[in-house]
Amino acid sequence: MGSLPHVVEDCLGILQLYSDGSIFRSSDEQIDFKITVQDDGSVVWKDCLYDEKNNLYLRLYKPKLANKLKIVYFFHGGGFCVGSRTWPNCHNCCLRLSSDLQALVIAPDYRLAPEFRLPAAMDDAFTSMQWLQNQVLSKTPDCWMNEVIVDRIFVIGDSSGGNMAHHLALRLGVGSPELAPVRVRGYVLMAPFFGGSLRTKSEAEGPAEPFLNVEILDRFWRLSLPIGATADHPLANPFGPLSSSLELMKLDPLLVIVGGNELLKDRVEDYARKLKELKKEVDYFEFEGMQHGFFTNDPFSQVANQALQEIKYFICRNSCMSYNSTS
Repeated sequence: MGSLPHVVEDCLGILQLYSDGSIFRSSDEQIDFKITVQDDGSVVWKDCLYDEKNNLYLRLYKPKLANKLKIVYFFHGGGFCVGSRTWPNCHNCCLRLSSDLQALVIAPDYRLAPEFRLPAAMDDAFTSMQWLQNQVLSKTPDCWMNEVIVDRIFVIGDSSGGNMAHHLALRLGVGSPELAPVRVRGYVLMAPFFGGSLRTKSEAEGPAEPFLNVEILDRFWRLSLPIGATADHPLANPFGPLSSSLELMKLDPLLVIVGGNELLKDRVEDYARKLKELKKEVDYFEFEGMQHGFFTNDPFSQVANQALQEIKYFICRNSCMSYNSTS
């Protein structure tokens, strides 16, 4: 008799891959989040199907007292393997962003690995942007589309969502002409999840985080990248040996945020520095003592308030920018 299937990959107990190839995913009801939803009623929200083929939904948030609203996309984190728009940390984060930025926030789900390996998530990010374009061009759009400014879009990505924001910026280019009349003005990358075969100092020596360590980082890459790929794959390592040069690539402005005590800190800092060396418009902010997910997991904290001020300034500065830049 053969042995019974056993767990070969375990992502925090939320996702488990068995030796026979079967997969177990916990439902929201089975996960002990230890996070309370903080909804004061000032923001209303609803879910919309944006990809019928893959049964993918997004969640829309808007302030109750709204006039013309900018649009903010929010791509959640989770190492491309876990996470959802329905999780309370993501929900709280989007409530805060919508209220304080006075924006229509669009939070799409995307296909997760290992059932759907990369680039599935990147493709879904683009499809969710096309959904907005189709709404804007439709003769019968969602009624909330009557309250938005379609050429004032900002993309915020947390962790793996930050990685997706980077690749979306590459795909769309300056001014996102492919999405006209929708226009992206800038990207906010919060501790973007990048990798590489060589350890950085913060990965090798950094303090352990409650929900992130080197073992988990490696597991996320094993499960999400194409089978046989290493962490130097271009979708993981934007400046790795297999990645194309970004020197001639024209990009919209980027704001890069990271915690000073994150395992990913050195890799994120290196990413921002190299983009600046290539004359891209990049702002980099490091929040001393903070660990991974400090904004998303506690969006009403004092340090989250500080991060939000930087996001507000970035959005205000780039809301009416010209697209004649060569960077």
